[in-house]
Amino acid sequence: MLDALVSALITPLLFRILGKGEYGQYAAVIAVFNLLMILVSSGINSGVRKYISEERAESDWKDYVFAYYFRLALALSLVAAVALAVGAYTGIMGQLMKPDYTVYFYLLAVLVLAAQFREYSRRALMGLKLEHIGEPLNVVHRIAFGVTAVGLAALGYGVAGVLVGYIFASTLVFIISLTFVTRYISLTHLFQPLPEDFPKKELFSFNHTSIVYIFLLTSMYHVDVIFLDTLVGNEQAGVYKAALVLVEFLWFVPRSVQSVMIQSTSNLWVQGRTDRIQRIASRSTRYALLLTTLMGLGLGALASDFVPFYYGDGASEMVLPLILLLPGVIGFAIARPLLSINHAKGDMKILILATGAAAAINVTLNLLLIPRYGMIGAAIATSTGYGSLPFFQAWVGHRLGYDPFADVRLGRIALTTIGAGVPIIGLPLLIDNSLLSLVIVPPVGFVIYSALAVATGAISFDEVFDIFGALPEPISSKAAALRVRVGSSGE
Repeated sequence: MLDALVSALITPLLFRILGKGEYGQYAAVIAVFNLLMILVSSGINSGVRKYISEERAESDWKDYVFAYYFRLALALSLVAAVALAVGAYTGIMGQLMKPDYTVYFYLLAVLVLAAQFREYSRRALMGLKLEHIGEPLNVVHRIAFGVTAVGLAALGYGVAGVLVGYIFASTLVFIISLTFVTRYISLTHLFQPLPEDFPKKELFSFNHTSIVYIFLLTSMYHVDVIFLDTLVGNEQAGVYKAALVLVEFLWFVPRSVQSVMIQSTSNLWVQGRTDRIQRIASRSTRYALLLTTLMGLGLGALASDFVPFYYGDGASEMVLPLILLLPGVIGFAIARPLLSINHAKGDMKILILATGAAAAINVTLNLLLIPRYGMIGAAIATSTGYGSLPFFQAWVGHRLGYDPFADVRLGRIALTTIGAGVPIIGLPLLIDNSLLSLVIVPPVGFVIYSALAVATGAISFDEVFDIFGALPEPISSKAAALRVRVGSSGE
């Protein structure tokens, strides 16, 4: 939650300081970098979370898992860093993108190393069931990045300054993460040979198949921005990226749920507990759908008021793409818990097939629609690709032996959405005052939507108390006390 709030403060500052053009350059370069990092780190980060969380009989199992993936992370990041530096020096990267981007790729070569070990050490913490440490480090990274990047951009260093901010923040988080990791993992195993019975083939197989899977999935975040920058221009890419960042704030809860699902369900798959997995999947999917639909309704209803307030008066052209992106963003939110649950099973062929189908829809539509309709076409294409994900992941779930929609209650959620949608969308039209709408509509909409969700049975009182009971103190204790009083009065 705090991570999302920090990002919400940083994004409009960067957009205003850099301007549409430079923000578009930044968006395109980071999109390329993120796609590269999939090849460099995605299988490693998923692998360390999965295998370090498992309790196995092998001696020093967790230490050797950490050592194996650390060496692989170092080797791959060095290859990528050298390739970027050589590409920048020879001018290849400038020819592939634009000559002005050459200096950015030198900085990306350094960022590859910093980002690789930031995420590796943080994911190791999460695999060790230390989410209470690993997750807050995302906030540390965001704050350090925001202060450095915004400061350097404001001083006139532009996109290069923003990339330096990333390097600094990533290095800082790596140092902090490694400090905590050493309390649970012996780093001396980094310099020791792996035992003969260590299952290197199993870990490596999970690594390279995970790379294919995550590359297909993550391409859906970035190909639209890269195509826009290449085919239309960096100003439209900048405006569209800013709209994407805004709608992706709707994922802050589903993303947090997704981040703990691999280590939470990996042992359940090993134990054959598909009944338990089905309960977790259907409940987390229902919660993600309820919350994201509420936020999507509010953002869509207030888009014409909120976007100029958030990004400035010149940003009103992103309202329509933003609204077009919302259905797909909600679909992606539904799929997020399922993506990690299915991934934890380790049956990568079927997961790659399903995710590849969604990615193919996304790429094809972007290529067809962007040249003709610009960022409107990108929004329609991306929303369609995102929206296909939950259907493909549900199919994977059925093939793996569980029904992820067993208790999603789609009909009841639809009734809640329709009933609450009328006042949420209608209120801004009646108020006809941007600032007043931003103050009144969110709390009123939340109350109406929540009441209808309980009334229709989309969520029960017990489940509401369960959710609040899982929150930090003092909220959890107050929720427990209220639950007792409600239960007593009911008797």
